[in-house]
Amino acid sequence: MSVEFIYPEFEVVRNKDRCIACRVCERQCANEVHKYDKDRGVLISDESKCVDCQRCVSLCPTRALKIIKSDCTLKENANWKNDTIKEIYKQANSGGVLLSSMGNPNPLPVYWDKILINASQVTNPPIDPLREPMETRVFLGKKNEKVTRDENGNLKCKLPPQIELSMPVMFSAMSYGSISYNAHESLARAATELGILYNTGEGGLHEDFYCYGENTIVQVASGRFGVHKDYLEAGRAVEIKMGQGAKPGIGGHLPGTKIVGDVSRTRMIPEGSDAISPAPHHDIYSIEDLRQLVFSLKEATEYKKPVIVKVAAVHNIAAIASGIARSGADIIAIDGFRGGTGAAPTRIRDNVGIPIELALASVDQRLRDEGIRNNVSLVVGGSIRSASDVVKAIALGADACYVATAALLALGCHLCRTCQTGKCNWGIATQRPDLVKRLNPNVGSERLVRLMTAWKHEIKELMGGMGINSIEALRGNRLMLRGVGLNTRELAILGISHAGE
Repeated sequence: MSVEFIYPEFEVVRNKDRCIACRVCERQCANEVHKYDKDRGVLISDESKCVDCQRCVSLCPTRALKIIKSDCTLKENANWKNDTIKEIYKQANSGGVLLSSMGNPNPLPVYWDKILINASQVTNPPIDPLREPMETRVFLGKKNEKVTRDENGNLKCKLPPQIELSMPVMFSAMSYGSISYNAHESLARAATELGILYNTGEGGLHEDFYCYGENTIVQVASGRFGVHKDYLEAGRAVEIKMGQGAKPGIGGHLPGTKIVGDVSRTRMIPEGSDAISPAPHHDIYSIEDLRQLVFSLKEATEYKKPVIVKVAAVHNIAAIASGIARSGADIIAIDGFRGGTGAAPTRIRDNVGIPIELALASVDQRLRDEGIRNNVSLVVGGSIRSASDVVKAIALGADACYVATAALLALGCHLCRTCQTGKCNWGIATQRPDLVKRLNPNVGSERLVRLMTAWKHEIKELMGGMGINSIEALRGNRLMLRGVGLNTRELAILGISHAGE
């Protein structure tokens, strides 16, 4: 105890008049917070283990429980905040690197919330999406620079391989191992029903999900886990993961405790061994090296599938994207610093990278200035939270958006940010069979479909209000955006005017 003791962050409040000692909370909590005291015939709580996942609160039949944030704090100090001091105590006690999951929780600027969407009134009337056609389909891949004709005057319509999406959204990379079998099945089934794609992440593709190949992006990361010819041929597209928004500049790490059963076989590594992806691809140290891998993957898939290169949003992202656009890649995916993760060093997650809004605007403008914007499509992720975020991203220059955390929330995630423990009470970020079964893929896929259907309706309404009837007409149309509370430099990078101008 003494200096090592840190008062629990959360307190379990149990209403004794309502509690019937049914012990549901005890059975449902993977963190072993609740325990039945036989001598007294009551349930007691070890609050030091509580992560505020709300599982016990949700399933308590008599509504006898609630979780509240503790009001026990250290003496206030503007420079030395409570969390900072407690983290120092933890590291002084353990000597280890602090790990965190999900996205950056710090109160840094969210530019989506400082960007407003313009609306049409008289001279350019709005469109009613309930009565007039509204096109939400997008095609991702390299486009021709101009209309060309053959010797007979007929249009040449052949394009490099394209991905067709019913709406400008895809489910982002979450590997089998970091999330459960049932979570992957939910994503795959929902993507298929919606006419969009989901991403395997760097953990390979379970053999049961090859049937969803036309709606699957298979990922090739530095560890090459689960990568083989059938895997590459199974997907609709291949993604080379160079970086990730939650941890730019470092590799991946899935603890050996999650490398069990099918996860081990899918990743093609021994059970119980840590799956460590190196920070760099050991065959990529230049754009020329990247180009070699791009064309190796195209050769392996007979030039039938577009190749995506995924990078983290960092300060020189525009120059990086310019090189990738010349490497032969068909699509560039950019992941902002608020992107989620199953586990990342806390210091890196919270201090490295830049906001996706600024990265997207600078990349789109750089590619336009260099006359190579049509060489690639742009997909962005890193805390896309709603249909309005999607619309704003498209107007800033994106072709489509990746969503991950929003999808997990639809599956039941409560953002308790303890994915790295493997004790997810909602059956998402876990490999424990007793916990995995808590997520029903039938229910999960239905909830994802409903969420994306709602977003699609909202996207149509927002476009209609702007007097725009297609995603293509919205892409890069920054005249439809206005900033609020942004300085001159921020407005310049975003390429938008301030509200009132």
